[in-house]
Amino acid sequence: MDVLMENFLGLLKADPEMSAAVAAIKMLFKLLEESKAETLTGLLANLNNAKEMMLQSDYSYASINSGCEQFIRHITLANLQDDNYQTIMLHRGKMFLKNILKARPNTVRLTHPFIDDGATILTHSRSRVVVQVFKEAAKEKKRFTVFVTESNPDRSGYQVKQELEEVGIPTTVILDAAIGNVIGTYPLAVCAKQMNKPFYVVAESFKFVRAFPLHQKDVPDDFKYFSSTIRDRQDLSEEHPLTDYTPPGFIDLMFTDLGVLTPSAVSDELIKLYC
Repeated sequence: MDVLMENFLGLLKADPEMSAAVAAIKMLFKLLEESKAETLTGLLANLNNAKEMMLQSDYSYASINSGCEQFIRHITLANLQDDNYQTIMLHRGKMFLKNILKARPNTVRLTHPFIDDGATILTHSRSRVVVQVFKEAAKEKKRFTVFVTESNPDRSGYQVKQELEEVGIPTTVILDAAIGNVIGTYPLAVCAKQMNKPFYVVAESFKFVRAFPLHQKDVPDDFKYFSSTIRDRQDLSEEHPLTDYTPPGFIDLMFTDLGVLTPSAVSDELIKLYC
């Protein structure tokens, strides 16, 4: 398992643009290919142990967890009673991975037409898929301006500015306080609602988590802090959370590889993915 963790981290280091969920799914598929488990129960135990190990990294807990859960569920859907179960699971896993690798380009394809010529867009932090949406819109010769939050504590807004200006997109970094909060997504949505501006979310479906929080306090600590922080700190009250909760009522549309969805439609997709 130590080798698996090393390979997982190696994948992400070699390709910084790869989602942690995609890297985790690739590792599970590799484990499935090389498994010497003698029973289905043993094989599933190995896959779940690998998932738990990768969740101990300081990459997105939500992304890794959702990607792994969807992969394991997909490969174990019915008809695994005969001795050929590993071959069946490998076939299903290969198809799942193939579809997952299309998720980002499909999401970008559905999203960038919604960027109007002359638009001014406010975005928070750095999302690989959002950056790609902007770049694709720029390829279509659309003229638009981006404002991005500084995005403390990692200050990823400056990386977004550099990436976008390299392809000719005018970009300005603003203080997190300019939208009301250092975490950012929720107050940004509140501001958009107050100003009668549309608020969109862009994400691949493998990031859909089987969780229905109703309030910021409902978000698990695993989603709000690095795994190393949780291991090393007895008291998290003074730690800076990495994410916040945005109520669905503030979101107009969500752009995904499954289509352009309303918040209520996302619930339907979660049922399809996990039930």
